[in-house]
Amino acid sequence: MWFILFWVFVLITLMGIGGFFMFRKFLKSLPKSDGKSALDWQDHYIDKSIHLWDDQSKALLYELVSPVPELFRQVAKEKIAGKIGELALEEGAPRINEDLIIRGYIQATPKRDHKFLRKKLDEMQIDVAPYEHLF
Repeated sequence: MWFILFWVFVLITLMGIGGFFMFRKFLKSLPKSDGKSALDWQDHYIDKSIHLWDDQSKALLYELVSPVPELFRQVAKEKIAGKIGELALEEGAPRINEDLIIRGYIQATPKRDHKFLRKKLDEMQIDVAPYEHLF
């Protein structure tokens, strides 16, 4: 009997955790007042700015997201690339540079993860002083 109760508890817990993440994704896919969802805008900015990325800027983005767990890394890369693309298009940048990548990464990263971002930037010997106002 205890064995069955244990597995019922485990399965309900795992389904609750999975449901939480699915519900968050569902909320992001709902259209806003302009008719597009947050995910639609993210894809739009990535598509419009894809020609601005070179190999060096892609390598920097991959290096910055390396601390993110493998399971969430692709989603994090897409979210950050969307924000970087948005900044590049707003500013009319001719190409994606280190400054845009760092600013976009800081803005796209949740505040709870900023300490990990600071640690990674310190490891890469990138000065965060010009970006303090974004943290």
